[in-house]
Amino acid sequence: MKKKVLAGLLSAGMVLSLLAGCAAAPGGAAPAPAAAEAEAPAGDDTAEAPATGGAGSIDDALKAAADAQWEIAVVPKDSTNPWFVRMKAGVDEIVEDTGVNAYQVDTGTIDATHQAQQVEDLIAQGVDAICVVPVDIESMDTVLKKAKDAGIVVVTHEGADLKNVDYDIEAFSNEGYGAFIMDNLAEAMGEEGLYTTMVASLTNGSHNEWADAGVAHQKEKYPNMTLLEENPRVESDDNGDVAYNVAKELIKTYPDLKGIMGTSSFDAPGVARAIEELGLKDKFFTSGTGMPADNAELLKSGTVKSLTLWDPAIAGKAMVAFAAKLLAGQEISEPLDLGQEGYDAMTLRDGSSTVFEGEGWVVIDADNVDSFGF
Repeated sequence: MKKKVLAGLLSAGMVLSLLAGCAAAPGGAAPAPAAAEAEAPAGDDTAEAPATGGAGSIDDALKAAADAQWEIAVVPKDSTNPWFVRMKAGVDEIVEDTGVNAYQVDTGTIDATHQAQQVEDLIAQGVDAICVVPVDIESMDTVLKKAKDAGIVVVTHEGADLKNVDYDIEAFSNEGYGAFIMDNLAEAMGEEGLYTTMVASLTNGSHNEWADAGVAHQKEKYPNMTLLEENPRVESDDNGDVAYNVAKELIKTYPDLKGIMGTSSFDAPGVARAIEELGLKDKFFTSGTGMPADNAELLKSGTVKSLTLWDPAIAGKAMVAFAAKLLAGQEISEPLDLGQEGYDAMTLRDGSSTVFEGEGWVVIDADNVDSFGF
């Protein structure tokens, strides 16, 4: 089956033979090990595995993976989406740089059933590791149990609620990311003035956690900024037009308002439209999550000073590196270094033994917006 597993089985067989020899046989003679246990078939390279185990560096793990040619498959949500085209570029780059046997699967457009079937196919093929960004948590968890049962290493991204994984990696903690967005808004506002927060909905978990963390960070670090107590949180419905209209109404109702912290990828771009229409460039400010290509003109015009995001290319490389580390049998401990910027001092999420969080956020501004490719 898989090289690492076969090597492990051969080693286990030898250990069992030795243990059996420790028990005195009648007459005091220890039984000789069977030929199949003592020696692998000639020409069978599956018995040869690189030296593994121990703490080890990520470079050691990647070298072991390259030497053994363990097969590492990356399964995105939607291989046609520019976000995952960018992830594939990262996977291809780590292959070119290290020689590991990794690749991103062509999933086509987003489809939870199709993605699950592709993972089933990889299990049947006997790959060594599966790295997946799940479309649907519940259906994928069922399939990943089959992978785990088959001895396949499972690493996920954006799958913190999955149970049947070795580990999940997240680009950041919600608290850290919210503070990061606030840092960008504070810089644009000159660290002073009245602001409010915008989320897709008041029931959206991550958006509200980012906003709460941003407010807490502001109160600790930016004493000259003030949250709009009369309307501290507004909703955009994850819609740019709604964000635009809500921003216009806020600016009209609260003349002293100077900024809006966005969370949804539609928030800051929608607010920016209102800023442009009302002629408030350099007087009213926003920051939040946003896609580079969609917002290039807003950034270059200076209407929006910066947006925040994480780079899927780096996330793809980090998943492959983690799979190599697990296949090499290296110890997993905090801080976890996967050899990628933002993923080089990862810590376990509070209360979790499988979810590692990094500091993989990036700032998108006029100077670098064209460099991302998505």
